[in-house]
Amino acid sequence: MPVSKEKKQEMLEELKELFARSTVVILSDYRGLTASQMHELRKKLRPLNCKFLVAKNTLVTKSLAEAGLPQPTAMLEGPTALGFCFGDFHQPLRTMMDFAQENEVLKVKGGLMGEYVLRPEDVKTLLTLPEPAILRAEALGAVQSPLSGLVGLLDSVLRGLVYVLDARAEQLGKAAA
Repeated sequence: MPVSKEKKQEMLEELKELFARSTVVILSDYRGLTASQMHELRKKLRPLNCKFLVAKNTLVTKSLAEAGLPQPTAMLEGPTALGFCFGDFHQPLRTMMDFAQENEVLKVKGGLMGEYVLRPEDVKTLLTLPEPAILRAEALGAVQSPLSGLVGLLDSVLRGLVYVLDARAEQLGKAAA
């Protein structure tokens, strides 16, 4: 039974909204997944602020064009499932990749991260990146380290000057006595 124009327009609007809200979108080939496996994956992703859905490639392409995002046409061949990650993507991405390894049916085609198209190996590389809190701490440490070194250097110069002045004051005190 064909889908009505109104329903397609609703799906198009929903996809545009999901693309706009997501930090990372994972495109995968779901051929061979049973309905219960798909339900299991969705159930695992739901508490992680992630939505996993199947959409027609033509609607995905059209929604990406309307949203002004790149269109990974090579990845949009054959059945495509989309994993939309909102906010932190590390745990949802790890869950999807673990599920793909367990079932060997789900194949990651690539993804989108803002304006960038990610190849399958790029998606795997995202898993090796530390979580945002750790990245922030490392960046803060990198900024603070030179400043701490400068403060230590200035402190040691001033401390040295104080020691020299104290020693000279003692010499003058002994000479006067």
